Amino acid sequence: MAASGDPGSAESYRSPLAARYASREMCFLFSDRYKFQTWRQLWLWLAEAEQTLGLPITDEQIQEMKSNLNNIDFQMAAEEEKRLRHDVMAHVHTFGHCCPKAAGIIHLGATSCYVGDNTDLIILRNAFDLLLPKLARVISRLADFAKDRADLPTLGFTHFQPAQLTTVGKRCCLWIQDLCMDLQNLKRVRDELRFRGVKGTTGTQASFLQLFEGDHQKVEQLDKMVTEKAGFKRAFIITGQTYTRKVDIEVLSVLASLGASVHKICTDIRLLANLKEMEEPFEKQQIGSSAMPYKRNPMRSERCCSLARHLMALTMDPLQTASVQWFERTLDDSANRRICLAEAFLTADTILNTLQNISEGLVVYPKVIERRIRQELPFMATENIIMAMVKAGGSRQVHRFLEEEVRPLLKPYGNEMAVKAELCL
Repeated sequence: MAASGDPGSAESYRSPLAARYASREMCFLFSDRYKFQTWRQLWLWLAEAEQTLGLPITDEQIQEMKSNLNNIDFQMAAEEEKRLRHDVMAHVHTFGHCCPKAAGIIHLGATSCYVGDNTDLIILRNAFDLLLPKLARVISRLADFAKDRADLPTLGFTHFQPAQLTTVGKRCCLWIQDLCMDLQNLKRVRDELRFRGVKGTTGTQASFLQLFEGDHQKVEQLDKMVTEKAGFKRAFIITGQTYTRKVDIEVLSVLASLGASVHKICTDIRLLANLKEMEEPFEKQQIGSSAMPYKRNPMRSERCCSLARHLMALTMDPLQTASVQWFERTLDDSANRRICLAEAFLTADTILNTLQNISEGLVVYPKVIERRIRQELPFMATENIIMAMVKAGGSRQVHRFLEEEVRPLLKPYGNEMAVKAELCL
């Protein structure tokens, strides 16, 4: 029987996304430290707004909460959660333990989703803020690459069969265009995020109406004040207990679309590496194969493709979660969201970091490209031949004759451009 290990140790499973791939900044955003610090910040903002609007909360209580935002006893919280079977109340008690004077007003009028959902929205916004400059940086690097090779002709492929000429820079622009669409979509979804705000247990704000003795204006002010403190321009007007899980669908859909773009780009690079026309960076001491020392495997591009598939597959989680939320909310969203939201952003972070590394070190082999063009050039000439024949009064449908009679004649001549000239005459 395997020995049990402490979480985070070498004897226990750790997500490769956090342990191996994603940036420290993105991992911190989805850490317990950041999550529970944000819970405490939300409780402070709520207390400050309630005090401003006239509830009997003292400056001393506010100051006590401010002084203990980062003073989190994680062991105590874990023990409280084990006893209470409720994560939010476990942290209410833990916060109250180090804020005895403020303990009675922490979480006043709120429900668990006040801290849970609002924290998720803050994290999603901040995670987008980490991804957007990384994506812009990749676009910039690829734009430099495309500009430098704008005039380098290369053989185009359709169906991965030789087609007509394009340029290395023009092909790269196909990648850039897709990534620009992703940049636009990520920015749109980020900017459209709305705060859940202060809504109560079923979205009616009934508990806050009771606290403010039926003063609707003060309840609306409370919602607006906390929303502004959190840095959001808008809050949802309508919620159940949670913000609509359609938001999670939007978020993961644009990340999955980014994954599709990166997969296409890195697949192209892998195919070009096989043709020896282009390859990703290969370190001086890098080993391509433990058995075949001559191999130069495109392992970065392969990693991007592997993780992009995972990112695209994650969209099924929020789709199914949104579809099975009964009435104002059911808790079967919670465990699923803990996994899919974090994994989506950590995965997107990883593939962008890796793609930046690839885009900054792409290597092109012009002589290999030229050799392949020369091999196919006589066959590419057939399109020009057809057009010349039509201009001379012939029928375009003679292409069958070219395929069946002329193309076999070209093969023995290889690269001889005289063949093209002779036929055109």
